[in-house]
Amino acid sequence: MRQGGTPTGVPQPRPTDRFAEMLVAVLSGQRPVHAMLRHSAGQAYDELIRLAERGPLRTRGARPVVRDIGWFVPREGAIEAFARIGAGDRLRAMAFRLERGRDLRWRCTAVELGGPR
Repeated sequence: MRQGGTPTGVPQPRPTDRFAEMLVAVLSGQRPVHAMLRHSAGQAYDELIRLAERGPLRTRGARPVVRDIGWFVPREGAIEAFARIGAGDRLRAMAFRLERGRDLRWRCTAVELGGPR
C-alpha cells in the first residue's frame, strides 16, 4: 500500500474520465445540472445549463456511454479533453476543459457538444 491507504497497482480514475461521465449524466438527463455546480467554474456552468435544457444526449433507446477519451495538457494545471459519446448507433463528440484550482480540485471551465454522426 502507498501512503494514504491507496493500494498500489489499483489504477486511479483520471479527472478526464470522471468528468466525462459526470457531463454525460447531466446532458442525458440522468442527473440534474446542479450536480455540476461545485465541479465547474466560470461560464462553464452557464453553458451546461443551456445544453442540459436541450437534452442533447437524451435517447429513447440505449443509454449514452463514453466510448473514448483523449486529452492534451496545454500547461500545468489544465487539461483539454475530448470524448466520443455513443448511444445505440449514434455517435457524438464532446470537448471540455479542466483546470486545477488553488485547492487542487479539478473543475470544468468549458464544455462543447458536437452534433450526431
